[in-house]
Amino acid sequence: MSSLSRELVFLILQFLDEEKFKETVHKLEQESGFYFNMKYFEDEVINGNWDEVERYLGGFTKVDDNRYSMKIFFEIRKQKYLEALDKHDRSKAVEILVKDLKVFASFNEELFKEITQLLTLENFRENEQLSKYGDTKSARAIMLVELKKLIEANPLFRDKLQFPNLKSSRLRTLINQSLNWQHQLCKNPRPNPDIKTLFVDHSCGQPNGARAPSPANNPLLGSIPKPGGFPQLGAHGPFQPAPTPVAPLAGWMSNPPAVTHPAVSGGAIGFAAMLKHPRTPSAANPSMDYPSGDSDHVSKRPRPVGLSEEVNLPVNMMPVTYPQSHSYPQDDFHKAVARTLSQGSAPMSMDFHPVQQTLLLVGTNVGDIGLWDVGTKERLVVRNFKVWELGKCSMALQAALVKDPTVSVNRIIWSPDGTLFGVAYSRHIVQIYSYHGGDDIRQHLEIDAHVGGVNDIAFAHPNKQLCIITCGDDKTIKVWEATSGTKQFTFEGHEAPVYSVCPHYKENIQFIFSTALDGKIKAWLYDNLGSRVDYDAPGHWCTTMAYSADGSRLFSCGTSKDGESHLVEWNESEGAVKRTYQGFRKRSMGVVQFDTTRNRFLAAGDEFVIKIWDMDNTSLLTTIEADGGLPASPRIRFNKEGTLLAVSTVDNGIKVLANADGVRLLRTLENRSFDASRSASETVTKPLINPLT
Repeated sequence: MSSLSRELVFLILQFLDEEKFKETVHKLEQESGFYFNMKYFEDEVINGNWDEVERYLGGFTKVDDNRYSMKIFFEIRKQKYLEALDKHDRSKAVEILVKDLKVFASFNEELFKEITQLLTLENFRENEQLSKYGDTKSARAIMLVELKKLIEANPLFRDKLQFPNLKSSRLRTLINQSLNWQHQLCKNPRPNPDIKTLFVDHSCGQPNGARAPSPANNPLLGSIPKPGGFPQLGAHGPFQPAPTPVAPLAGWMSNPPAVTHPAVSGGAIGFAAMLKHPRTPSAANPSMDYPSGDSDHVSKRPRPVGLSEEVNLPVNMMPVTYPQSHSYPQDDFHKAVARTLSQGSAPMSMDFHPVQQTLLLVGTNVGDIGLWDVGTKERLVVRNFKVWELGKCSMALQAALVKDPTVSVNRIIWSPDGTLFGVAYSRHIVQIYSYHGGDDIRQHLEIDAHVGGVNDIAFAHPNKQLCIITCGDDKTIKVWEATSGTKQFTFEGHEAPVYSVCPHYKENIQFIFSTALDGKIKAWLYDNLGSRVDYDAPGHWCTTMAYSADGSRLFSCGTSKDGESHLVEWNESEGAVKRTYQGFRKRSMGVVQFDTTRNRFLAAGDEFVIKIWDMDNTSLLTTIEADGGLPASPRIRFNKEGTLLAVSTVDNGIKVLANADGVRLLRTLENRSFDASRSASETVTKPLINPLT
């Protein structure tokens, strides 16, 4: 369906909602699959209308589409099953088990067996994991919180959770404009035209029969000026030309579709020629299904940070509760030093687990990797650098290691679902580990990826297939299949070593930004047609790029060879800097790292402190000293909920800072750890149900 046809569906949805066709509007939402009405979904879940809940979901996803979808359907059917058991309706429970839950047995047979065993209990709360199950109403509310997180994280719902920001009665306005235009074309326009039908074009020359109504009483036409003048549109105001549409990335392909939209002005192609900002919903009235462009306040809808693609989410008998994001005061930043961890060598890169918010990966300057449980302060894993199969590596790598065995970690990062993590080293290779919980990490792939250093690594899901993206000193970007390590693409075109990559997803388009040490920014599709954009980054040297958590805003941070640092937001529609953040008063003594959090704040390590900006304000908001002991350009990383901030220290350690939510999270984990140890001393506990794998 074309873009204009899609927009017409939105106009019809708005019209149906304004005319109170409630059942029809939700049917069209479901059939078109363009807009997932979260409020309607919430109401149906709270009311326990399970058939309608699944029917509505079915317009957007199926149970086996991805792990998010599977978890969504599992939670709904599990709740339906528990409610039947709670009512002692065994026959209904058996029916749900056989018809609805059986499908999950192929993914986790043990889980299905345990669910089946609930039928043998007089009260399913006798099961340890269901002992805290409350009443039906509270259980639905808890489940709904998790469902919303899963839906917002599910890539199939991307760009479907926000209704376009339209002025009220937009379809009526367009019809009004059309009728006025038709009236302008009449050879003998009447002062009070009689509009009886929209089925044919209006003409004053046609015999109308009945007396024309007064313009004041005509809801579509509004007031009609003297013939020849442009008609006014009544309550809707004068017609405002729509912004010039920007051609999508598909327009750069070999056979772009013919369109009648105005061409993009300017010589260079802007970022938005392949990227479009998702529209944002109204926050003035959270219960409003269809926001209006007349709203005084529009806010961005955050989705869970870091969960950009499919994820293997754990399945528990009880719904999981998460720390909630809050709009906290400006002085409620990550001031508290909640944990101090001794790594033993200088941290070069860190990353928090996308689901388990207190698991922290660390890579160091001597090639070591560590996995910390920040909640318990325990280092779960430490691995020294070692080539797994030296004989399979290139002679260039073998010779380089003989000449100088020193190796550093340039980047360490989790996959989107947290089941894998990748390590990019300063010598040729990347190593991919699989993570199986606790301290269980296993060797998965070792790839001799680049000649020279591998400067960055990332994960992405082009064509619903998990891939690994690397870049290196050999001026290339490469894409590898994450299961077998097969190389899928090599992107060439940079004239200097490639410093960083930033894969992203918008408008059903997967792409990669890359930056090189000559300051060039390029963008690539997963094809062999070359780069799509070519821009200069501020500083013209080491630059990294990152999107805000909701994917709507693009930032970069870079440091020049002279030590001048630049933190900027990009205007994607023009490929130009939108705003430059102030606060780098001195020349940086190293390359400044930055991170984003909660769709609201930017942070950078500079001048022995952590500097914080509000995304919407170029002035420095605050600085965090973390009780001192930070290097000149500390490495920093937020966890995905934005409650914890890891920062490297001069003594080869890590400080974990927490805001108010982070402090509560760590205290909760400490209490759980205490309760678990006390319980273990009293009785042998039953092992947790395994997640879907």
